[in-house]
Amino acid sequence: MILGESRHTAGSAATLDDLFRRAGVRHPDAIALVDPTNREEFAASAPRTLTFAEADRAISALAAMLRELGLQTDTPVAMQLPNTVESLITFLAILRAGMIAVPIPLLWRQQEIVAALGRVGAKAIVTAAGVRSLCHANIAMRAAVDLFQIRHVCAFGSNLPDGVTPLDDVFTRSDDDLTPTFPRPGVAAAHVAAVTFDLDASGLVPIARSHVELVAGGLETFLETDGSPDKSLLSTIPVGSFAGIALTALPWLLTGGTLHLHHGFNPKAFAAQVRDLANGAVILPAATVMPIADAGLLGDNIQTVVALWRSPERLSAAKAWQHPTTVIDVACFGETGLVAARRGANGLPVQIPYGAVDVTRRPTGAPTVIQATRTLGGTLALRGRMVPTHAFLPGERNPGSRLTSDLSAYVDTGFACQVERNGQALTVTASPPGLTIVGGYRFLQGDIDELVAQADPTATIVALPDVDLGLRLAGSAEHRDALCAKLQARGTNPLIAGAFRPRRGIEAA
Repeated sequence: MILGESRHTAGSAATLDDLFRRAGVRHPDAIALVDPTNREEFAASAPRTLTFAEADRAISALAAMLRELGLQTDTPVAMQLPNTVESLITFLAILRAGMIAVPIPLLWRQQEIVAALGRVGAKAIVTAAGVRSLCHANIAMRAAVDLFQIRHVCAFGSNLPDGVTPLDDVFTRSDDDLTPTFPRPGVAAAHVAAVTFDLDASGLVPIARSHVELVAGGLETFLETDGSPDKSLLSTIPVGSFAGIALTALPWLLTGGTLHLHHGFNPKAFAAQVRDLANGAVILPAATVMPIADAGLLGDNIQTVVALWRSPERLSAAKAWQHPTTVIDVACFGETGLVAARRGANGLPVQIPYGAVDVTRRPTGAPTVIQATRTLGGTLALRGRMVPTHAFLPGERNPGSRLTSDLSAYVDTGFACQVERNGQALTVTASPPGLTIVGGYRFLQGDIDELVAQADPTATIVALPDVDLGLRLAGSAEHRDALCAKLQARGTNPLIAGAFRPRRGIEAA
């Protein structure tokens, strides 16, 4: 897609489904989506490859099925899926059906799912039969038992639990099987498209974005690239957060190229996927970029690497990039917004501009979609078309949300920052107080302590520095295995329960 079209889509006329249809009309027989080559290892099913025409039929089929279940326009529909073809099909199908997509992280378990979906009034969950040895369909069913509002649990895969609606036939239904969908009235792109979840001192904060705001999030990174149409992409970032939507779904929709998906990290599978990418872009967590490059896994045919920094305070300590591939650093501030910038000539990350981004780095006529400033409290605040100004379902259900903008429409991210001596740049120095951020997952340390104390009052859990994750959780208990099993049975996040798994050194002793 050319840049002129991209600028147009940032306006109020185009939805994400419009972007997909434009790409499909141009190249219906071109490859749209490609599964991880090692899918059978974690999903017990063969990899899928879909053309735009095939993806379009699957999207329409799933949208029709959601309507056939009795779900109405603007119904929130949760989705918890691995980074496979089904995740993109489901996301776009929910939007095509005129509903609101509520993607949730794959590591969430019953406790977090119930807490989050209860806040937004979700009526259905779309998930997978299982990932590796874990049955996510069972997790969704248990969450539905605790949430009366959940009327339907749907899943891809085989051997589904009783009561789960199977979805695999969306890939085989013909056009004649499809029923009409019901678009939203008025300007469709201005309606809420997706809800994701942030965390602050008050707890979970559901954050809603319209199609316009989601497109703006995708444009922030897209404008740092060359904007080539039909570009091939390989993404390791699942569509389970705003960053996942902005860095995986939107670049694919804006370029109209082929999106290859990678789940977790498997070096052999990753190398094979890279070899299939001709002058494409790879989207990776920032901590993995240097090790992957040093291991020779990027090859010679990767044009761009997009590095996602979920802990942007670590950006200033990044090592100089010495490989020929272009790196675009994306500093992500929870679910509030993100700032993208190409590495400088010295191989080091570019500092976050104080005010608007440096438009000299971007194509002529490119819009400004994000601005940054420092609050009186010393924290970084953002404004722009991608930045939401209120939580989903505002009012009594979300008291005390920090998502309130000041008179200049800036929203405080909670990340501490300092102004550089030149007065033109900002450096992030610390994450929001009270939060423990492990990779891309946020926890309130007080909540972690309470969960562990309820299971074993004598146990302790702390957050320790980690080279790759920023922080990691480590626990101590007299009976570690028993406590780990107890936390898992209660539906606790595996990053918390896993802190009590016996370490190798302990087992050896």
